[in-house]
This record gives sequence, structure tokens and C-alpha cells, in this order.
Amino acid sequence: MSRQRLAVVFGGQSPEHAVSVVSGRSILREADAERFEVIPFGITRGGRWLTPDETRGRLERVARGETDTLGDGDGGGLLRSPEALAALADVDVVFPIVHGRLGEDGTLQGLCELAEKPCVGSGVAASAVGMDKALMRAAFAAAGLPQPRYAVLRDEEATEPSSELLRGVEREIGYPCFVKPANGGSSLGVSKARTREDLVEATAMAARYDRKLLVEEAVVGREIECAVLGNAHPSASPLGEIRPKAEFYTYEAKYSDDSTELIVPAPLTDETAARVRAAAIAAYAAVDCAGMARVDFFVTPDDEFRIIEVNTLPGFTPISMYPRLWQFAGMSYAELISKLVDLAVERYEEARRYA
Repeated sequence: MSRQRLAVVFGGQSPEHAVSVVSGRSILREADAERFEVIPFGITRGGRWLTPDETRGRLERVARGETDTLGDGDGGGLLRSPEALAALADVDVVFPIVHGRLGEDGTLQGLCELAEKPCVGSGVAASAVGMDKALMRAAFAAAGLPQPRYAVLRDEEATEPSSELLRGVEREIGYPCFVKPANGGSSLGVSKARTREDLVEATAMAARYDRKLLVEEAVVGREIECAVLGNAHPSASPLGEIRPKAEFYTYEAKYSDDSTELIVPAPLTDETAARVRAAAIAAYAAVDCAGMARVDFFVTPDDEFRIIEVNTLPGFTPISMYPRLWQFAGMSYAELISKLVDLAVERYEEARRYA
């Protein structure tokens, strides 16, 4: 029986490029070699698509510790990478692990649909909503899910907030609050504001990453994460708790500070854990996810919870929370990759029936 040709696409133009490279290398290394012929497709920070051979060459430099990226080469758009596109045409399934803009926002998923290739994870709509925190929060509200109070700032409101707007945020959200780019991940551009001066500085920093910002109340509680797996009938994993030594789970705490504790299973009562897991499934459905997502919560001291976000393309190294939660449930990293490929093919064949 011939092996499935599995394309792993990673890198990309977002600030999370290096994180994506780590995730991509992990999948390339750990995927079941008896089942898959794994083919790497790298995307430089400038957007150039690399052929599999070019990607392998760049990865050798990463393995030697010379760099943590695939380079800066400007591609001038996907259509200027005909060799990479031709190689992509010969694969059976695509596993995109490009974090951030032009990766998990529906654009790469749309390319897979146009190419008629099964794609691991959510489709175009769910990926786009899952990437945009403002749209995501609207979906949570429509589903009646409990979440922090929040406000959305757009364009000039984000870059030059007026005194009237700031007073409105103070009145509706209050201090302390968090300011985040609406389209972003890995806590890049996120900061905590305690005063109006902080708020102005926080919006200026977040506006460097996106034209639309989310300002949300700071919830006192424990950071809890749940991994969800499946299509029409998804399953929720055991819960994990994040305990950063920093004031909140910053980019540094996630990727360069080994003092952050990841506790699996999270020490919650059975009743609270069951409610959080049920809410994770509800959030997954509200965004119309498929394949996988990680759902993040705060659980307050009185065992109430607030949903923070759905991450449709979570970090995927063997020590990332998403695979760790399934490993605790008894599913190995390699088995998880295989299951996600099966779900991608299932969803693809279902879509073809409707077409």
C-alpha cells in the first residue's frame, strides 16, 4: 500500500514565523513514516514559497542552530512560485501550520479548497472568525457563552483614540484591562493597562500589529485550556492550567521563559471541569471549527469561567499544550497527526458530496 503524501506547510509572513517553524519541524519528525511520505513546504518571512528541496536546505541551517527562520526572501506573491505550486499539486493532504496572518486566517485554507486538497483543521470561515477576535467574540455572544466585557477599536480609534473614546472604555471596561490586536497570536502586541496613560501606550503598541484592536476587562482567575478534536461530533480533552511567573502569559513566557508551569490535568473540581469542557465544545461549534482547536478560559476563584478565545491552529510542538492534553488522554503525538489527517479527508469528502 502506498503512503499518503502529506504536505506540511510552515513559516509564513506573520510575527509568529519562528514558532511555526518549530511546529512544522515537529510534525515532519514525528509523523508516522510507515503511513506518510512527509513533504515540507516552507514560506519565507517575505512570503516566498519554497520548493520541498529548498525547504529541506533551509531546515538544515535551522538544525545547525544558524537561524530560527526560513529566511526573508520576498516572493512577490504565490503565483511567482510555480515550482512550489507544481509540487503541491502532487500531494494527497495538506497540514498547514502557518500561524497568524496569511496562514490561519482562512487564506491558506482557501488555497487548499481551490486546489481540491484535503486540509487539516478548520475551513475558510471558521479560520477567519477564529483569527479575528472581534468576530469571534460576536460569535460567542450569539451563542450565549460567558466572556469578559470588551470593546473593539478600529482604524483611527486605535491609532489616535480620542478623549471621549478613552472615557467610554474606562466607563464600560474599567481598569485594569488588556489591549490586544484583533488579528494576532502568541500574545504579540498584548499589554495590560492600569491607567489612561497605560491605555494610550497599549493601543499604540497593539496598533502596530493590526488596524483593529480588542480592549477587554482583566479577569482575576486561573488560565485554563482545553483541546478539542473532531468534526461534527468533537471531543474535549482533559484540561490544562497555565501558571506563568510573569503577570500574564506573554510571548516570552510561552516560548523563551522556562519558568512557566503547564499543569495537566488542571486542578479543578469535576463539576467545574465538566462545565468548562462543555463550553469548549459549544465555542468550537459557535465558530464552526473542524479538525482541531484549543479553547482558552479564565476560571475565577468562585469556579465561574469566562471564555477568552478559540485558537484554530494552536502550537503543535510535542510540548505544546494542545498535543500534551491529548497525550495525557492516551493519544500519542504521531497518533494525533494521523487522526487529524483522517478528519481532514472526512471533511473534504463530505464537502465533495454537497458540491
